[in-house]
Amino acid sequence: MAVATLKMLTLDSSDSRRDARFWAAVLGWEVAHEDDAYAMLTGPDGMALGLGTVEGHVAPGWPNANGSKQFHLDLAVDDLDDGVEACLALGATLPDEQPGETWRVLLDPSGHPFCLTRAASWG
Repeated sequence: MAVATLKMLTLDSSDSRRDARFWAAVLGWEVAHEDDAYAMLTGPDGMALGLGTVEGHVAPGWPNANGSKQFHLDLAVDDLDDGVEACLALGATLPDEQPGETWRVLLDPSGHPFCLTRAASWG
């Protein structure tokens, strides 16, 4: 029996409004709340993503041998190249360091690393 159910993940951000728009477009979720200090997206099954603006936010490094990225999101896409291009058009960046062939590491506008991989490989 689970003690808890994950319903929301909150990311520190250098600009919650900008990052809310980025993640809403990437995930196809709705922006439920947006102001200069905090934004929240709502997705399927009651899932939510929060974005809190932190003054002096320092993006985690990529690559980082010290493991200080803390966490990242793995997102499944039907076509890896199309997914990368769509995220880049929305404001993501593609670092030179790429550790594999079946996925791509990108950075959101606040510098958080996230990975895209083909949906077929998940299943």
